[in-house]
Amino acid sequence: QVQLVESGGGLVQPGGSLRVSCAASGFSLDYATIGWFRQAPGKEREGVSFIRNTDESTYYAGSVEGRFTISRDSAKNTVYLQMSSLKPEDTAAYYCAATFGTYSNTLPLYKYEYDYWGQGTQVTVFS
Repeated sequence: QVQLVESGGGLVQPGGSLRVSCAASGFSLDYATIGWFRQAPGKEREGVSFIRNTDESTYYAGSVEGRFTISRDSAKNTVYLQMSSLKPEDTAAYYCAATFGTYSNTLPLYKYEYDYWGQGTQVTVFS
């Protein structure tokens, strides 16, 4: 049974850092492309960061590039999203998602391309 569990969310002040985790079970993350998405109240779920299964290529949305870092720990079967220089507009529920599609030169950037989702973890940036 494929399962994704996010953790690590919380409250942080602007300019602070936080690391959220996505622990997988029922499959190896080495075979899945993982995306981090976020959804703020009243807004659409948007893609934030992605890491490809074959070569760990990454992609970041422009709003987080240079501040967020996605990484994978195969031994722990966990993907991380390290968030730095956080802003109030980063406040959202953060979800990780997995897809087993083959992506040689591209990355799946849209939520409809993902088959499995975690339950989300809340990140709140406030002053």
